Amino acid sequence: MKSLIITVAGMATRFNKDLRSPTLKCLYNANQPTHSLLAQIIFKAQAFDQIIIVGGYLFDELREYVNDVFFDLSDRITLVYNPLYREYGSGYSLIKGIEAVRPDCDEVVFAEGDLFFDADSFQKIVHAASDVLTVTSDPIRADKAVAFYTDLSDTIHYLYDISHSYLEIKEPFRAIYNSGQIWKFTDVNKLKAVVSSLTGTQVQGTNLVIVQKYFETQPVSSMEIIPIRIWVNCNTIDDYHKVNNMIDENPES
Repeated sequence: MKSLIITVAGMATRFNKDLRSPTLKCLYNANQPTHSLLAQIIFKAQAFDQIIIVGGYLFDELREYVNDVFFDLSDRITLVYNPLYREYGSGYSLIKGIEAVRPDCDEVVFAEGDLFFDADSFQKIVHAASDVLTVTSDPIRADKAVAFYTDLSDTIHYLYDISHSYLEIKEPFRAIYNSGQIWKFTDVNKLKAVVSSLTGTQVQGTNLVIVQKYFETQPVSSMEIIPIRIWVNCNTIDDYHKVNNMIDENPES
């Protein structure tokens, strides 16, 4: 059984600064509800038995949207509320999503909810036999990127600056990548054990704390690194308009 976790709880301050009224970024659309970021992810998730959507900010709007647009998937969609979306980092949304995974699930894919990506690349992730890290060809910039590098012992380390100022590596490394911010976990028991092992401080941190703890115990050679051909991280309204144009040009993307 396959479960997909999509986290959309954040307040998206960079996105909302260009709007007149508060908006949940994953639902924003150009008068076409099916052109939202969330809809585009769900359309690509046909292979999943369970789709877990973790919300927080403007949760009632999220619930209404899902019930209206995806009423036919009500038996597969699990809506989860993160009550600490203001106080805690993104990791708590992932924790709530993992807690909602059904007992018979044997693999989990986690995708951040402010992404747009092509269907072909996503299907490679879904059908991969091993754990998956995703990468993009975008430049690695501290104001936009989540990056990861491999050290001399073939261990991964994630880099992200919540202030969007700079990234720093203090040791030799073999490779550095721009993360596609989608991951596949094929050992669900291990994933749950990682969550159980978190300290109070780690529970309040970003989702990369959980990702790091899951993947750091195995060499990169045991995973599959999948490039995402079309990938946009929607931090701003301008980013979304690029996505909307791509949807208009190729609705099947």
